[in-house]
Amino acid sequence: MPALILIVFIDLLGFGLIIPILPFYAEHFGAAPGIVTLLMASYSTMQFISAPFLGSVSDRLGRRQVILLSLVGTCAAYLLMAYASSLLMLFVARMLAGFFAGNIAAAQAYIADVTEPENRARGMGLFGAAFGLGFIFGPVIGGVLSGSGSGEVNFYMAPLFAAGLSAVAAVLTLALLKEPEKNKGVGKREGRWFAPIVGAIKQPDMKPLILLFLLVMFVFAGLEATIALWAERQFYWGPREVGYLFAYVGVVAAIVQGGLIGPATRAWGEERVIFVGIWALIMGFVLMPLSSNLSLLLLATALLAGGFGFCNPALNSLISRRASVSGQGAALGVAQSGASLARIMGPTFAGAIFGIWGRHAPYLSGAIILLFAVWVAWQLVRVGRDNKRASKNKTG
Repeated sequence: MPALILIVFIDLLGFGLIIPILPFYAEHFGAAPGIVTLLMASYSTMQFISAPFLGSVSDRLGRRQVILLSLVGTCAAYLLMAYASSLLMLFVARMLAGFFAGNIAAAQAYIADVTEPENRARGMGLFGAAFGLGFIFGPVIGGVLSGSGSGEVNFYMAPLFAAGLSAVAAVLTLALLKEPEKNKGVGKREGRWFAPIVGAIKQPDMKPLILLFLLVMFVFAGLEATIALWAERQFYWGPREVGYLFAYVGVVAAIVQGGLIGPATRAWGEERVIFVGIWALIMGFVLMPLSSNLSLLLLATALLAGGFGFCNPALNSLISRRASVSGQGAALGVAQSGASLARIMGPTFAGAIFGIWGRHAPYLSGAIILLFAVWVAWQLVRVGRDNKRASKNKTG
């Protein structure tokens, strides 16, 4: 698993490199703000389409093959972005990168294959920490490579560097990553590739998990999309200060997912970890409008980052544990597809109510939405507790 975590970190570092230049790149071709946000959403749209497909294909052809193919495709997308000569080419490059980003489901399924159920949340937490670190360092490096805001923006260096990172990750996949023993021989499985996807969606005990995954991602994506605008109006901050805030959120999330999630799930179980994480998110959202100084803001964003850091790996762990052995990739792909859908809908909703009802509206509405998520999570806790009691009675 360490090899996979390293590969994921390098891949996500490349993704983070692109974030600072993408809006400026689109404006370079004459794009209006509405087109810029459409370009951002196109990535998640393609990931929404591809995640269940690539996850299911990894169940049949193997995790290593799908991860390798997707890294090669991502490298090609970044090269196309570096040499884009029109807005259309930029859209094609971004959509191609989004399609191959569906490999996240295959990578998560790899973790599910190589970890025991009781340690799966910790494995998913390390995966999330690699994500967080990529988002911390990637934008900083991308900003340095692209030049200052006051000078001539270099649109080529960051995509080329990102392509190089994807190529390095592909070489490391060839050299270090082995197909999990649990998943060997998958190419002999029969049936259509979409059958496990349909099975995952229809599985009754999977539906509340996917619903929770979508709700949590919906409100958190709305936060990510509006917090820069909120900080500009609340504290008169610019891009530099907002960048520091994102780095702080990434550090907190990485600490939670990399160090705290394992002990927490062993002590409480995934269901209670999700329940606690949602309450932390609610408190963070309620505290955001009250943040009149930096100390309160850091507390609010720590609660938000920590709550998300608890919910995300614990939900992924439960989804993988409830999926069949042959359907791990499909189930996690469905979850990632739902997350991509939330990343499309969440910012759209948050931006709309931000403009209508003011800068605090996305966070107050997020807290209200999560109250429903608390009820769903409590049902998980209750069912999990009843199942444990029934299991003890049988063994006793």
